[in-house]
Amino acid sequence: MLFVFSAGTRETEDHSSIVLPVIFGIICLVGTVGNSIVIYTIVKKPKRNHNTADVFIMSLSITDLLFLLGMPLLIHQLLGNGVWLFGATMCTIITALDANSQFASTYILTAMAIDRYLATVHPIRSAYMRTPCTATTVILLLYLLSLLTIVPVFMYTQPIALPGSKAGCGIILPNLSVDIYWYTLYQFFLAFVIPLSVICIVYLKIQKHISCRVLPLPQRNFRARTKKIVRMAITICSAFFICWAPYYILQLVHLRVTQPSIMFLYAYNVAISLGYASSCINPFIYIVLSDTFQRNLVKIKPLALLQLTEEGAERNGFRCLL
Repeated sequence: MLFVFSAGTRETEDHSSIVLPVIFGIICLVGTVGNSIVIYTIVKKPKRNHNTADVFIMSLSITDLLFLLGMPLLIHQLLGNGVWLFGATMCTIITALDANSQFASTYILTAMAIDRYLATVHPIRSAYMRTPCTATTVILLLYLLSLLTIVPVFMYTQPIALPGSKAGCGIILPNLSVDIYWYTLYQFFLAFVIPLSVICIVYLKIQKHISCRVLPLPQRNFRARTKKIVRMAITICSAFFICWAPYYILQLVHLRVTQPSIMFLYAYNVAISLGYASSCINPFIYIVLSDTFQRNLVKIKPLALLQLTEEGAERNGFRCLL
């Protein structure tokens, strides 16, 4: 996601080497803890109770966690003013994890929206296909699609020569003046416009279906359910837009900017931070707001405490007392 701009001052270098590492460090810590809790909770859930939502949510958390585990190397690069010390292979791997998180997460969120549409609008007809096995197959196909999407990253990521016989890490396109246009539009449509359009259309259809359908439930329960689903839909679309719109908009603006100003660089750094923040926001949006996940988490905590108590008692010879 990171691009190297030709313009720069001592002020912007200090900002990038001090403020951004702190922000990225917070994102890395919060995201790692949040996604780890999500994965642990789903793994500890009885297999017979697993559903398609669990598969999508766990895949999303694994995708974000893989990127977050490589984030300390990006932080180290920022602390060193862009110097990359981990070799060409790690440069490609970390950049690929970055791009894969950007695309795969978006594809998974889109699949989750479609799954929610089927569960809400066509619950009976889609029951036979909405299984954990089918969801796993869909995830594998989405990962394959993501890998195909980031082929340019594998092809053109390499060390970048810096002053003083030092090296950075980035994407070097063959003909930058021309290729930067198609690469920016390539990212803009595949990772933002198309997925966001699908997500918005799907949730609008869900809202319309719920508003028009008459259910055999008390009116109060119906209104509560409708409000909850609509709130979740608005949260999903808003979070996706807020996290990614600034980045892609500035990418398009950068196509027309030959010498970025200091304010543009600051805005671009904020946009990158928002994009990365989506990796730690996802668990709170898709999991913490779920009553089902909260119940599972509450069940796991006493169970884990009981297991620790039993293990400690057994080590001290008091197994029979428990």
